[in-house]
Amino acid sequence: MDNVHPIAKPAPARPRTSPQTGQVVLVLQGGGALGAYQAGVYQALHEAGVEPDWVIGISIGAINASLIAGNAPGERLARLREFWTRIAQEPHLDFMSGLPWLGRMLPNWSAIANGVPGFFKPNPLAFLGLHTRLAPDAAGYYSTRPLEATLTELVDFEHLAEHGVRLTVGAAHVGTSQMRYFDSRDETIGVRHIMASGALPPAFPAVRIDGELYWDGGILSNTPVEAVFDDNPRRSSLIFAVHVWNPEGAEPESIWQVMNRQKDIQYSSRAASHIIRQKQIHRLRRIISELVGRLPDSERKSPQVRELAHYGCLTQMHVVRLLAPRLDHEDHTKDIDFSPASIRERWTAGYEATMRMLAAAPWEAEADPLEGFFLHEPSPAVAS
Repeated sequence: MDNVHPIAKPAPARPRTSPQTGQVVLVLQGGGALGAYQAGVYQALHEAGVEPDWVIGISIGAINASLIAGNAPGERLARLREFWTRIAQEPHLDFMSGLPWLGRMLPNWSAIANGVPGFFKPNPLAFLGLHTRLAPDAAGYYSTRPLEATLTELVDFEHLAEHGVRLTVGAAHVGTSQMRYFDSRDETIGVRHIMASGALPPAFPAVRIDGELYWDGGILSNTPVEAVFDDNPRRSSLIFAVHVWNPEGAEPESIWQVMNRQKDIQYSSRAASHIIRQKQIHRLRRIISELVGRLPDSERKSPQVRELAHYGCLTQMHVVRLLAPRLDHEDHTKDIDFSPASIRERWTAGYEATMRMLAAAPWEAEADPLEGFFLHEPSPAVAS
């Protein structure tokens, strides 16, 4: 397994928390093979003794989230390692990717032609023609039955229902274009909920749950941090938001670069603007609470004011934003680059970035009591 993940290093001391810090939430974007970065993030948290109370994911983020939430703390890292080892391509493709002019083209085209072991395999009927009639839950170029078998083996859904941390996965309702968050706090989560969150069309077929069809939630919003801020009741939280698509990039100078940049823009899902907007909304909530507190008791007890007071909130949200770096060799097929070398490189990047952030622990600093939302990011020098 050491061919796809880094050797463990000494972990920093467990970060101090306070009642204001509240629950620990891990939020994971979708991004296919880029999700190896998320596994590295979790390894660093695990080694520092920081286990999440709530894990939220989309697509590959939902898969990683299920492996974390659906296993006992002592088994989570091993299950993550096992999953990423299973779906890694044969090592000889790493050698082939070093050939001149080809780069990652051969391993990535191998995934397109042959699928990825333990994840997906070609659906021959889909290649008969664009107008070939298929069952609604079989209309995809690939079958994800291998993923169903893998998750059934590696995720203990009974543990999730009885003892696991809270798990939320997002999927897009095919018929209404609405996002649906499946939440283990409110319902029983099974393997099909995880598969629905990762059913990216047209590659993968929709997944039917309770008679309704769902696709990958990333086609609507690939950054599910909104689920934390919209939660009811809201709780103070330390949120590790793991972003694998880079929202910023250079001007593309070729069609090849255009396709790469287009994917970054599409799947970063305005992550930065979402966070800025949530910061503004959360400040307004705190202002409402402050204003209500200044009213006379007789006014505060009136039904009208009590109803308005529900819009206020005194919770504190510390968002730790971890952004996966670009790899020198990556292009628009990076999300299907399951070569051992790339998995290892992304895993290591997530691990090291999180170790640095845990050592700094910026959420421990004194904060403005009127502020309820704090964004913590690595310095530009650290992020590069």
